[in-house]
Amino acid sequence: MELYFLGTGAGMPSRQRNVTSIALNLLSERGVYWLFDCGEGTQQQILRSHVKLGRTEKLFITHLHGDHIYGLPGLLTSRAYLGGETPLTLYGPKGLKSFVEHSLAISQAHLSYSLKIVEIENEGLLFEDAGFIVETSRLEHRIESIGYRIVEKDQPGKLQHEKLAAMGVASGPIYGQLKQGKSVVLEDGRILNGADFVGPPLKGRKVVILGDTKYCRGAVHLARGADILVHEATFAKDRQELAEAYAHATTTDAARTAKEAGAAVLIMTHISSRYQIDDEEQLLEEARSVHLQSYVAKDFWSMEIERA
Repeated sequence: MELYFLGTGAGMPSRQRNVTSIALNLLSERGVYWLFDCGEGTQQQILRSHVKLGRTEKLFITHLHGDHIYGLPGLLTSRAYLGGETPLTLYGPKGLKSFVEHSLAISQAHLSYSLKIVEIENEGLLFEDAGFIVETSRLEHRIESIGYRIVEKDQPGKLQHEKLAAMGVASGPIYGQLKQGKSVVLEDGRILNGADFVGPPLKGRKVVILGDTKYCRGAVHLARGADILVHEATFAKDRQELAEAYAHATTTDAARTAKEAGAAVLIMTHISSRYQIDDEEQLLEEARSVHLQSYVAKDFWSMEIERA
């Protein structure tokens, strides 16, 4: 599981940062990518990355400001041109369905795959299958903005092959039964209990990706115990009044959220174009004065999400 940042700027693109889009690499877990937001130029950013558009399974939109959705019509159409045939599910606030359907209809675009659009009406559980849970919470911005909490379910522990081999147990169907926790009887009469040969469960990872927001309790609640929190930090702390006027967060707002939520790692994104590469150290120092494990994301920067 890996976070890959396709765009990390706020409002409008700059030479250093494109507008917002984040990929969650789940190739090892389920063979796909999930995307979060799709600002203008996202498909160009994808072409410069290892992300495969045709293997995108889900696309989550945090809110309907242009720097988070203007790349959608082009990306959806390009996915069809590139031979994408697997279904794609698009999640986001009310109004997303109208925006996408009108854009595609007016441009006479034809998709070669099934597109499902889910408009989020209520907070809480959004999606669940055998491997993952996705939950949502409303944030505080100028328009409706949503945060997403992605929870990987705990995985069974690893079968201790070396221990079995040392006991002279050859690999085969018996290994599968033991991994399921079953007891098996060997040909020589020995009884093996699966629980004795399976390691402890692998704890699932938790990633929280927020839309634009000022500091709010909804963000803290959603980020509880997260391994990684991705939070906007549009402004440095000396622009607190400006941040509040536009319902955005500063570096210290983001760090405060991470600290209060007990998030292990904070990654700041949605950086205003007023800040250049030389300013990043200042932004980082401000956040780390509140929450030590803080980072500033850059375009095409990634972070592997390790198990605790």
